[in-house]
Amino acid sequence: MILLDTSLRFPPVEFADSDGLLAVGGDLSLQRLMLAYNSGIFPWYSDGQPILWWSPDPRMVLFPHKLRVSKSMKQVLRQQRFRMSFNEDFAGVIEGCAQIQRPGQQGTWITNEMKMAYIDLHKAGVAHSVEVWEESNLVGGLYGIYLEDKKVFCGESMFSKVSNASKAGFIHLVRALEKKDVRLVDCQIYTPHLESLGAEEISRNQFLQYLQPR
Repeated sequence: MILLDTSLRFPPVEFADSDGLLAVGGDLSLQRLMLAYNSGIFPWYSDGQPILWWSPDPRMVLFPHKLRVSKSMKQVLRQQRFRMSFNEDFAGVIEGCAQIQRPGQQGTWITNEMKMAYIDLHKAGVAHSVEVWEESNLVGGLYGIYLEDKKVFCGESMFSKVSNASKAGFIHLVRALEKKDVRLVDCQIYTPHLESLGAEEISRNQFLQYLQPR
């Protein structure tokens, strides 16, 4: 684990420990965050901790053509219960992700510092959100970083206030990304929920190949 200083750099990802923790410190400037995502690194920490930078091995990813939609979810989508949008309320989505209660998790890793940093990325046209609406109510959504030159979308967080909302938003996003010939959705770490949608683990080295200049 490396302690970062003010210089705009990261150590090689091979220096990460067995949990994927690579470095501590630095800042959440737009320049450093973009360097991180383009290097297969992301920040994840809680209030009261320094900024922690991660590059896990293996890496959870979804190839858009492998998206798995269950029969029950297909029925939900056919009912058109939800309206989905892109980038209509980025701040609302990141706030929803920060506020949602997650089993086994106390507090949130989406600190005020993180919120402001990703809102700045959104203003720069790099961070994007998907909103899920039920009438005029924001009931779910997700956000992430789009590395357009590499055709990679780095998912960050999702939330749901009603059943199936975040799943509907994720499916809507992946289908839209597939039309843009996006090669990979980075899901970072394994969860059964992501696996149920077709995500899988690949090695960090395999993942980094998708971040090479095209």
